Amino acid sequence: MDTILGPLYIAVSWIIVQFHSFYSLIFDKDSGAAWGLSIVSLVVLIRICLIPLFVKQIKATRNMQALQPKMKAIQERYKSDKQRQSEEMMKLYKETGTNPLSSCLPILAQSPFFISLYQVLNHIAQNKTVGVIDQPLLESAQKAHIFGAPLAAKFLDSAEKIQSLGASLVDVRVVTIIMIVLMSASQFYTQRQLMTKNVDLTVKTPFMQQQKMLMYVFPIMFAVFGINFPVGVLVYWLTTNVWTMGQQMFVIRRNPTPGSKAFTERQDRLRAKGKLVEDPAEVEAKKAVEEARQNRQQPKRQPKSKRHHTAGTGTSSAGAQGRTRAGAQGSGASKKQSLEKKAPQGSTAQDSESKGGTPAKGSSASGSGNAKSGQRKGQQRPKHPSKK
Repeated sequence: MDTILGPLYIAVSWIIVQFHSFYSLIFDKDSGAAWGLSIVSLVVLIRICLIPLFVKQIKATRNMQALQPKMKAIQERYKSDKQRQSEEMMKLYKETGTNPLSSCLPILAQSPFFISLYQVLNHIAQNKTVGVIDQPLLESAQKAHIFGAPLAAKFLDSAEKIQSLGASLVDVRVVTIIMIVLMSASQFYTQRQLMTKNVDLTVKTPFMQQQKMLMYVFPIMFAVFGINFPVGVLVYWLTTNVWTMGQQMFVIRRNPTPGSKAFTERQDRLRAKGKLVEDPAEVEAKKAVEEARQNRQQPKRQPKSKRHHTAGTGTSSAGAQGRTRAGAQGSGASKKQSLEKKAPQGSTAQDSESKGGTPAKGSSASGSGNAKSGQRKGQQRPKHPSKK
């Protein structure tokens, strides 16, 4: 690896030495401030050079989010044909000009510098010259401490090795743990910021699930591998995480993903400043929707006591209706019985009248009614004289 990455060792060590020469004018040349700020400046320089790749990463991530519904439809359509599924995916990427690997470009481009810095600090810990760092610079770098921890010390180093670097085991363990925690926390916050503010929440896609998983996986990976990193590498990685977090905050605020929470906040800011010109019809539609939402009243849930009272009232009213119906049926039946009782009295009166007796007053109407009914049923009307 030293043979392959030899030119990068020279480049990284040369950049660190140049920054060290500058900071030596302000701080002691053997101090941790001079060497630590040299590493921080190396990170800033690399990240400035990677800004174009970062812009491509943002665009690629946004395009991938927009393509997720189409990708899901292709997966469902060609579920049983993996080869056709891959062909359709590549066709979709080609039509939209999207490269799935573009989101990984900054990390891939930064990895060689990270490995080179790791090897440079490892050579310093082993008391070996590397790149343009000669013996005087090597001795100066070994004396540099950040909060009592040497730049080349690791969390898992033995007490004898740390004592040879002029430090104590407790100081190295405390400093490395704090830096690992800060490094993991900054990585988690950066990923969480992307998920909660710069993702279109109206579209549920597998991409969101992947990003949510990475939000927890990356911090754990940094915490596990961080115990094997020298203090100088932890400084490097903590600085690049803080840079990424600030750069992402700037991009999310100025150019958020449409449909995301950050996009809504940006629209509200522009609207408050009068810089956002909207269609009047769209404004009226939004106002109508908002007024309808405010005027809409949800039915209030009644307490348990009132619900029981309402149920009891309903039962009593039902009982009253039942009693009323029963009373009406009873009165109808009684009327029917009284009519049946009156009918024999009418026939008796008719019989007495035919025998020559005088009919009673109360039975005259009933008698006449019965006579008429009898005439209709039993007797025949005499024929008209003209029809004889």
